[in-house]
Amino acid sequence: MAGQEARWYDAEAGPLVRPFTMTGGRTTPATPMLDITTQVVTVPAVGERINLTPEGQAIVEWCHHALPVAELAAHLDVPLTVVKVVISDLIERGYVVVRNPTKTALQDPGADLLKRVLKGVRAL
Repeated sequence: MAGQEARWYDAEAGPLVRPFTMTGGRTTPATPMLDITTQVVTVPAVGERINLTPEGQAIVEWCHHALPVAELAAHLDVPLTVVKVVISDLIERGYVVVRNPTKTALQDPGADLLKRVLKGVRAL
């Protein structure tokens, strides 16, 4: 038994868990619209949240205010694909909702806005 434990634990890194075990071996989210800028928000609790993975529970806790998928991946320190699968599961169970940024938010800010920002930075 001690030999088996040594393979799954590294003194510096802690327990080693393969990312695919967090998703039950799945690598594709059921919700295809998730990208790194998609905002995730927790749905107010209507009942007890049971049978959530530690990653799912963390996402539900962090997303009382909207957070992008990329930031959640950074908080969890797991690959983006894993986070997308976990979020997709949470969507299916009704624990979170997602929204994508509007196209206007992703457009070029324009020279006028950039000049005002530069003026503000110089004023500092």
